[in-house]
This record gives sequence, structure tokens and C-alpha cells, in this order.
Amino acid sequence: MGSCFSFESRSPVPGPSVSATKRKSSRKWSTEEQLQGIPGRMLLNGSSEVASLFTQQGKKGPNQDAMIVWENFGSRMDTVFCGVFDGHGPHGHFVAKRVRDSLPLKLSAHWEINIKNDDDVVRETSANTLYSADASLISVDEESRVSIDVDKTEKQPEVLQTLKDSFLKAYKFMDRELRGYNRINCFCSGTTAVTLVKQGQDLVIGNVGDSRAVLATRDKDDSLMAVQLTVDLKPNLPVEAERIRKCKGRVFALRNEPEVARVWLPNSDSPGLAMARAFGDFCLKDFGLIAVPEISYRCLTEKDQFIVLATDGIWDVLSNDQVVNIVASASPRSFAARSLVEVAVRAWRTEYPTSKVDDCAVVCLFLDSNSIDSTSKDDGQDCL
Repeated sequence: MGSCFSFESRSPVPGPSVSATKRKSSRKWSTEEQLQGIPGRMLLNGSSEVASLFTQQGKKGPNQDAMIVWENFGSRMDTVFCGVFDGHGPHGHFVAKRVRDSLPLKLSAHWEINIKNDDDVVRETSANTLYSADASLISVDEESRVSIDVDKTEKQPEVLQTLKDSFLKAYKFMDRELRGYNRINCFCSGTTAVTLVKQGQDLVIGNVGDSRAVLATRDKDDSLMAVQLTVDLKPNLPVEAERIRKCKGRVFALRNEPEVARVWLPNSDSPGLAMARAFGDFCLKDFGLIAVPEISYRCLTEKDQFIVLATDGIWDVLSNDQVVNIVASASPRSFAARSLVEVAVRAWRTEYPTSKVDDCAVVCLFLDSNSIDSTSKDDGQDCL
């Protein structure tokens, strides 16, 4: 638990007038409504046949969480893109929405380019660098790791290699775009991103920050169980802390919250970022903070039921098992994401009565063939 910054990260900063802010807010809503109108693309609270999504503002200021579900991603009927984004800092809500809107487009573009590459080169690269029948974790470079389920089909490495390259390039160019994007000050503002592409039974996840993806699947006794698909990339992880310290950044926790390791500048007790990877936050990019995603692959089976992507407003108060059980018991399941957020908000008020409730964003992607219960796509949009 704990905010992304040790000091009040959403405190007032010199900015536009109230009237200018209102005009920008109006334009923002217009843009979101236009994007929501793209077939298969959902950014606001609601549901479709395969997904339920919901976000709710906490008590810390504007809602800095964002989310997306994009069916028929890349004009592929069997493909869906999902993501949640947890902004932080004075302009974190703008950063999160910018990444939500731009990252999928970059990923789709790089994926298309990679697919058009020589198939022989792709297969050779895959065979030489990624496939091992003896390993489930393969290091591809010093900054990103690829987790592979090795008990699957031989086509797996090609799928993984193509999407891995696409994820790495999309995240790289997204962060580069933010650095040069003058309309948003990203020097001390940024966002997490946990995103997935599901194509048929192939699932590839890219993750930076401490948002999380969890799979609900059936064990050998047909009981529902939770499988965490991502690692919370926080500064307390030895590998992350080592990289930060090698770059002269500092990692330590404050006395009043010893459980929350934070990233600090070499000669200043700021900004105190509670994650080791993020988009934006360029004040720390020379001191060990990176936007390189950790990438994982899984071949889904008939035992796999649904995937939950959520920001830390959920995971700070609910366990993986609790989340899976709440989503599984939601009726109708089109309300699954909303039900999860409501339980998390109650948990915040009960477990941390003196703390401000955090923003929450949830995407539930259902993997079975049953249609989501009859609700319209724009259900609850006014709650954003």
C-alpha cells in the first residue's frame, strides 16, 4: 500500500485557469466518447460479450486510473487487447489516458510490421534464442524477461517472438513520445501499464509498474484457483533495486511506512516513486527507472476461465484468491468488474479507515464461450 510519491503528489501546481480546465475537460470527454465509438473498443465503464470493465475515483483527487478493452484488435477477429493504467504525480491522469490511447496503436503497428518480416528469419531467431524444452524462464536481455510455458505447441516461439518484439518496441516508442509531448509535463508524473494480447489460445502480457494480471483457472479437482501472471515491479525486488543503485538512484522506505520501498534521486529526498518501472517520470530515467516491459507468455487451455487486470487500488486490499472468487460469483457477470471495485472500496474503509481510498480500475476478460449477460456496452459510463 502507499501512494506513489512520499509527498503530496497531486498538490496544486501552476497551471491553466479554471475556465481553461473546464474547456480541456470538455474536449477530453469528447475525445473519449469518440474513441469509445470505435467498433470493439471500450474505454469507459461497461461490458461486452467477453469483458467487463469498471473504474472508480478514490479520495485522493482526480481519477488517475484508466483502462481499455479492444476486441478484433489489429483487425483480427480472434484477437483482443486489454490494459489498465495507474497514473501518479501531478499530471498522472493525463499520462495514463495518453498511454491508454496511444500504446495499443503503436503495438498494432509494430506487430503488423513484424508479421510481414521474412518468416524464415523469424523462425530461425525463435529457435535460436527463445525455445528451450528444459526452461520456463528465459532471459532475453538485461532489462526484460520472457516467461514461457514450455509444454505447448511448437508454434509458440514464433508467436512469442513476434509479439515480444512488438511489445518492446511499442513500450519504447511510447515512452519516447511522452518525453517529447509538450502538452503533458511528465517530468514527475507517469503511469503503470499492464497490457495483454490474446490471439486464439495464445496470451502475451507486457507489464511495467505494480498493476497486476491474475488468471482464474481450474485445478485437477476442478476447483477454481488464482494464478498470478505478472510480477509487481517494485523497488524492493533485488534485481530492480540493483539496477537502480547501479545508476546512482537510491532505494529506501520512509520510517512511517517501512513496508513501501521507494526510488529517490541521488542527492534529493524526492520524488519517492513506489515502483521500479513506469512510463514517464523522466526525473528518474537517468537513475535506474525504466519503461521496459516484463513480457510473459501462456498458452490458454479449457481449464482457464477468466483474467483480471487491475490497478493497485484492488491488490492493496484484496488477495488474488479473493479477487478470483468475487469475479466468479458476480451475477450477472457483466457486473463483475464493478462488483470487484465495490468490494475493494469497502475493504479500504474497513482495513484503512484513516487512509484515503485509492482509485480503482478493473478489466475482466472472460475466456469461455458463454456470452456475457445481457447488458449494453455503455452500462454505467456516467460513473467514470
